[in-house]
Parts: sequence; structure tokens; C-alpha cells
Amino acid sequence: MSEQNGSSNGAAAQVTVDNWIGGQPSKPITGKYMPLYQPRDGTQTGQVALSGKEDVDVAVQTALKVYPAWSKLTAKARSQYIFKLREAIIANTEELAQIVMSEHGKTHGEALGSIQKGNETCEWACSIPQVIQGRIQEVSGGVTCSEARESLGVVACIVPFNFPIMVPFWTLPIAIAAGNCVILKPSEKVPRTMAKVMEIIKAAGIPDGVVQIVNGTQQVVEAICDHPQIPAISFVGSSKVAEIVSHRARLNNKRVLALGAAKNHLVALRDCNADMCSTDIVQSFTGCAGQRCMAASALIVVEEQQDLLKLIVAKAAKLTPGQSAGHMGPIIDQIAVDRCHRYIEEAVTRDGATLLLDGRSWTGSRPGYWIGPTIIQHKSPKDAAFREEIFGPILSIVQVQTREEAVAIENASPYGNAACIYTTVGAHAEWFTARFSAGMVGVNIGVPVPREPFSFGGWNASRFGDLDITGESGLEFWTRRKKITTKWNPPANRGTGDWMS
Repeated sequence: MSEQNGSSNGAAAQVTVDNWIGGQPSKPITGKYMPLYQPRDGTQTGQVALSGKEDVDVAVQTALKVYPAWSKLTAKARSQYIFKLREAIIANTEELAQIVMSEHGKTHGEALGSIQKGNETCEWACSIPQVIQGRIQEVSGGVTCSEARESLGVVACIVPFNFPIMVPFWTLPIAIAAGNCVILKPSEKVPRTMAKVMEIIKAAGIPDGVVQIVNGTQQVVEAICDHPQIPAISFVGSSKVAEIVSHRARLNNKRVLALGAAKNHLVALRDCNADMCSTDIVQSFTGCAGQRCMAASALIVVEEQQDLLKLIVAKAAKLTPGQSAGHMGPIIDQIAVDRCHRYIEEAVTRDGATLLLDGRSWTGSRPGYWIGPTIIQHKSPKDAAFREEIFGPILSIVQVQTREEAVAIENASPYGNAACIYTTVGAHAEWFTARFSAGMVGVNIGVPVPREPFSFGGWNASRFGDLDITGESGLEFWTRRKKITTKWNPPANRGTGDWMS
């Protein structure tokens, strides 16, 4: 990252975010840049490189030069670098949080939480010497089979805007601890956080070229999918693009792990703890301004529960715009604001839904990209706002009469990221968790994110490709198994028989 001088009218210095190749900033071969904006007030904060195919190739060739030495280090030696990275992230937490708040719009608490959550993956990666070990067994007289995990080579990670550090850290520490070199393509909307992390990586002593950044948009993604020397790709983003990336990468015989969109369903039974349930639901759908794949966005209320709905509305209405405790931050850009407005308007005017809380009053009340908590009560679960991912602080509600209806609605969704049941009865919880069609399920937890060693990942159209991300599944993705069968001298007591018999 570099700073440019401000204008003569006293404007703040602007930041230029270049690529990071071979341990230092590198200007794009294309010579092109796009502007960066701050969500909280809409002001331009700088520019980011728009790279192309040639930039990706330079990054790959640079990584290939250092890969042999890095991959030949013992897992224990590589884990020591990860430990230093973990400590360096802690030492720079507040500076990183301020960058996340500026370029994404998260509140201070959300920014800190996302950094800490990302660093948990670093902590787990420090244990890789213990979990990467192979196995050996005598499978026949005088014959042994052993198995070892080896790295893949120069791999790539394509990440979204909503968590500028946490999502990159879902993959980066595990991939490099396993012996790979990583090329990261951050979201062009939030490149500054990982630019700072690259400085931290260098200061932690990780060799130049082990981790590199190529900034850009579609051209970079396509170049990564097509590059013959990148054997594996991880992607997190929309389901539409995840499917395209998965298909294109597989056509090029690559391993791919592509996480997509979500429409997470919460089911509230009459026996739920209404106070706890309402607090949890509000925190889930308004946290990070709804811009997370684990946000509660579809609430199914079984039987009439007006008291619960009143609590949800009252607690959501207390939130005010801002980035400190007790506030909710902005969303990423004007396109996102317009998308939220469109879904709200169509739900009311076309589908006949009822607005229990309208957050559109936040828009235009201050500079920047703001929309407040919005709660819509639908007549039908077929309404677009109830079915489709909006990626904003909007909660859609439908009421049903039976638990069978609730599960049928959840199962009908094309997505399968997360689902949650609110109840105080264990048998009810078991009934729903066995029937939800989702990869991550909560009981009285609206954001059921698993922690290491459990892996993160959904089902159905929320995931394309191989395995889950993070934890043991992540390690499986970033390594390949080599099987070695060994025979030396034939056993003396076997005569001339077949040694494999």
C-alpha cells in the first residue's frame, strides 16, 4: 500500500493498493486501477490495481521459485512461522480493525471479532504437525503400506468483500502450513486489509513468494481458473459465480472448493424462550448489517406468537446507525442499498407483505450506504424476499401451523448453508436437526458457525466442489495422499509362495 498526496483543499491522503509479488508491492502490468470508497460516508479513499492474466502468471512463476524450499521444510518448521503470524496479527489487531471498519463498514466489535475468528484458524494451523502425520501398517507378511500427506503446489484463494480478513484466513494459514504457496485474490471492494496483512506476513519472516496477492476482478478469477500451474482453488462468494468457478476449474482438471450463497432458516416453536430467542434473532440478522452467509434471513414461526414478533421488532428498532457498540454499520455500496430497497418494495407492493419495521428511513439520513433493520411478514414463503439471498439487514417471516410445514419450507430452499431451531424441548430439537437440509445446524444458536477442528461448509447450492473449508476438511483439501507399499526380503518361512498371499 502506498499513499498519494491529498488535494489542495485539504482532502485526506488517498491509498493506492497494488499487487504483492515476491515480498513487495507490485504495480499491475495492465496499468489500470479502480476507485475505492468508504461505506460509512461514500467518500473515495483511494484506488486498487486491476490486474490481468499476465499478473497472475508473474505471481505463479514467482511462487514456483520458492515452493521447493518451502514445501521441503518440516511441518514443525512451517508451523513456527504460523505461530509468529498469529502473534503478529494479535499485535496489530487494532490497526487491522480500523482498516476493516473503514473499507467495509463493520462496527468496531464486529471488526475485532472477525480478526479474532480468523486468527483461530492460525491457531489450529499451528497444530498441523500433530494432525498431518501419516500412518503405517503391515498389510501382509513382509509387506508394509504407509501413507503421507504432501502439498499440492501453488494454489489460489478467491475471497469476498464481507469479511476482509476472516475469510482469507479460513484458507491461507492451513494451505501454507501444509507446504503450499498461495496466491490470494481479495475482493476489489476491500483490498486494504489484506495489503496490511502482507506487510505483517513479511515481518513474521514467512519467505517472500509463499503468499502473494493479485488484485482485480473477473479477469483475474478467469486467469486463476485457467492457469495450468495452479492445481487447486478455493472460492467464497455468490452461488452463481461459485458454480461458474467450480465448472471452469474442473474443466481444467483442478481441485476446487467453492462456497456460495445462503438463505438461512430459523424455526421458532411456541415453547422457545422468547426473550433469548428474540435477542439471538436480532443479533443474527443485523450483525455485520446482514452481510454474511450465516445471517438469519428467514424466520418460520410455528403457530401464532405475537409476543415473540413484538420483541423482535422492539429490539431491532433500538439499533441506530454507527460503528460503535449498540449500533449497526452501513452496507458495502449503493448497489447493495438499491437491491435491499427493491426487495422491500416488491414484497409490499407486489406480494402484499406487511412491513413490521422499515429500515429505508436510514437511507439518505446521512452520507454513505445505509439501510436500517427491516422486518417483513409474508403471506407466502414463495415471495422473492423470503426465498432469495438479499445480503442486507432484512428478516422475512412466515407463520405456519405445524412443524412439518416448517421443515418442508426449509427443505424446499435451493440453498443449504445453515438452519436453526429455537425450543426448550430436547426431543423437538432432535426432530428438527435430523430433518434440516443444511450443512450447519443450530439449536438456539442463530449463527451456528463451527469451530476448529470442525469444518465450515453448507450443502446443496451453498457449496460446489470438494469438501468443506477450515479445520480437518481444509487440511484434506490442501494436501494429497501418497501411498507407499514396501517389501524388502521375503520372509524365511514363506518358501516360494506369492508374497502378497
